[in-house]
Amino acid sequence: MSTEITDNAEKNRYEIRLDGDLAGFVEYEPGENTVVLVHTEVDSAFEGKGVGSSLARGALDDIRGKGRSVDPVCPFIKKWIEKHPDYQDLVAAS
Repeated sequence: MSTEITDNAEKNRYEIRLDGDLAGFVEYEPGENTVVLVHTEVDSAFEGKGVGSSLARGALDDIRGKGRSVDPVCPFIKKWIEKHPDYQDLVAAS
């Protein structure tokens, strides 16, 4: 099964596709230095298969690669970051 995570800047969201099918997305509000991650959705057909985790990791890796920080308003992303200490440095100082 092929997995692809892309930044759909027109819709302000990161999307994950499995074999070409949209499986989920993370909506965001772009900022100059900080990206606010506001909502995550995974299609019910793909729940429980690690899609949300793959999506979180892919989005955060892309944001890190762009030299930005995140404000994880989305409860799923916030909890995911708490469970993965190697991503906690991305959280913008409050």
